[in-house]
Amino acid sequence: MTGLKKRDFKFDKNSDKLFEAILSLKNIKECELFFRDIMTISELQAITERFTVAQDLNEGKKTYRKISEETGVSTATITRIANWIENGKGGYKLVLNRLFGAHHHTNT
Repeated sequence: MTGLKKRDFKFDKNSDKLFEAILSLKNIKECELFFRDIMTISELQAITERFTVAQDLNEGKKTYRKISEETGVSTATITRIANWIENGKGGYKLVLNRLFGAHHHTNT
């Protein structure tokens, strides 16, 4: 691995191989096994929290403060996730729409 800074990340053949590995997983149990091996507990917790927040924001029924109280995620992080949902590359919207149907809205 090179000594790239986090913000310098570029998708390449190595990241493509990782995504191919993820796409090869056949069920939740296989995902649990793989992600537990490849990620630290902290990384797994962080990514799970982000996706939980994204689901809550997509549902549109809770305020940022309520989401923060329920998840322990700061309102600043919730705001960033809401921004990624609305202005990011479209990955959150893609997955949320596939899992839960049409995008609802985010609350402030």
